[in-house]
Amino acid sequence: MMVAERPVVWVGSSRRDLREFPREVRRDIGRALYAAQEGEADPATKPMRGFGGGSIVEIIAHHRGDTWRTVYTVRFEEAIYVLHAFQKKSKSGISTPTRDIELIRQRLAEAERLHRERQN
Repeated sequence: MMVAERPVVWVGSSRRDLREFPREVRRDIGRALYAAQEGEADPATKPMRGFGGGSIVEIIAHHRGDTWRTVYTVRFEEAIYVLHAFQKKSKSGISTPTRDIELIRQRLAEAERLHRERQN
């Protein structure tokens, strides 16, 4: 039985931000998002810490010594909501900078609002 692929909903500037990434990174992230649409997990993904459970996922792509991340949620059955896309520039370990975490939280609230609107 074929499973219908879920649409991708871009929250905030996430789509515009992703378009600024190098072509190779966009391709890798696109592949991982397509896997999520199909209900699968790409090897480049992992649950994001600090959000309780595995419904917030980050795609990690490396290119020429830099790290690029795209964060999305699978919390809602009808769509994949892309919350944030950014280049990780922090030199202080592997943790995601606080400003990015706060932006992800704000956009998750926006995704929840969009989800409610789609239900009506």
